[in-house]
Amino acid sequence: MSRPSPLPRRALRRTRRAVLAHRRLLAALCAVLAVGATLRAQAAPPPPRVPVLVAAHDLGSGALVTAGDLTTRSFAPGSVPAGVLGRASILGRTTAAPVRAGEPVTDVRLVTRDLLAGYPGTVAVPVRIGDPAAVRLLRVGDRVDVLAADPQATGPAVLVAADAPVVALPRGVARGGGTDLVSGALVVLAVPDPTARRLAGAAVSTFLSVTLSR
Repeated sequence: MSRPSPLPRRALRRTRRAVLAHRRLLAALCAVLAVGATLRAQAAPPPPRVPVLVAAHDLGSGALVTAGDLTTRSFAPGSVPAGVLGRASILGRTTAAPVRAGEPVTDVRLVTRDLLAGYPGTVAVPVRIGDPAAVRLLRVGDRVDVLAADPQATGPAVLVAADAPVVALPRGVARGGGTDLVSGALVVLAVPDPTARRLAGAAVSTFLSVTLSR
């Protein structure tokens, strides 16, 4: 049997000696490559984000939105909800439904500007009526009286708004597969500013109801 050629062993020894002789150079080269890869990763642009105006704190129904009520948060492009608005389209508008802190301010959360066409000198006020069945009987254009009754007292109900036109009837919005658990139902009325203030005060501690005036 022939003996194995010593050439492969010699070539392997030469390669090993060459690697050992240049190991510092190879280590430095690897370090340079690692630093370069790190710098490229750090220099990569961040994923695109979209600035969206959101509520800076909880807003109730009928709130007049001011600059202090808004803040900006970044959203991934695919997560921006439909109907988001710019600052000029939000400021001075009235909320048609509650808005949670951090929730994007969209068109459906605000009373539309054209609701008051034909009602000069009035503001649009969302009013939560205690009996949702009564609100379901209403139609836009109806005129109603709003009565406030103290549930803890035995006195008669007090008239807080008279002959107020109904300009919108917001519907409940499903959340997380369920329904909005806030009692009552919203009706948006066009009333003078003093009446709007009375309605806001009465909504805090009294039960509001409506009667058709015409």
